[in-house]
Amino acid sequence: MSTGSAEAPAIGSSGGGAESPWSPRECELLAVTLELLQEHGYDRLTLDAVATTARASKATLYRRWPTKAELVLAAFVEGTRQVAVPPDTGTLRGDLLALGEQICAHVSAHAGTIRAVLVEISRSAELDAMMQQQFFGERKALMAHVLAQAVNRGEIDASAITEDLWDLLPGYLVYRSILTGPGPSRRTVEDLVDHVIIPSLTRNV
Repeated sequence: MSTGSAEAPAIGSSGGGAESPWSPRECELLAVTLELLQEHGYDRLTLDAVATTARASKATLYRRWPTKAELVLAAFVEGTRQVAVPPDTGTLRGDLLALGEQICAHVSAHAGTIRAVLVEISRSAELDAMMQQQFFGERKALMAHVLAQAVNRGEIDASAITEDLWDLLPGYLVYRSILTGPGPSRRTVEDLVDHVIIPSLTRNV
């Protein structure tokens, strides 16, 4: 096992995960958008409603987010950032379980939004790039943090971490939540962690 220290990604800011790319006022607009999405759904959401509720002009919204799809994706990504707090339970298993439950809760709350966004990004390379960089990038950073902490504690060897492991936990849980009917349960998360992820990371320890 490696005794070297792994450098954990810089994650964390006051009140959320990674630093927000938006100004405080833009964050307010995105928060309003997310609230209206949960209330009305993607199809019934209008920029008029966002502007009225947020007491902003439509010109302000269009200047920053030219389409509804871009606004919705930005709101979803910012909402993800707000809850993307790296777990720190003291063990790899505990951290993975906490991260899995965090992902399940967030995706379940915004399943309709994610489905709508997936349709929109299939039509736009720019939106797809934003989804990959910001949403999946955030999830990858959280997983990297958890694994780096485990290396630092001596639970796993850094050489056991492969590229395929980054997406396994968030990717499978999002897939189960959005595309296959009943969402994942706590047992689903435990089985994935105990029978797939941890064995893959400790097989040579």
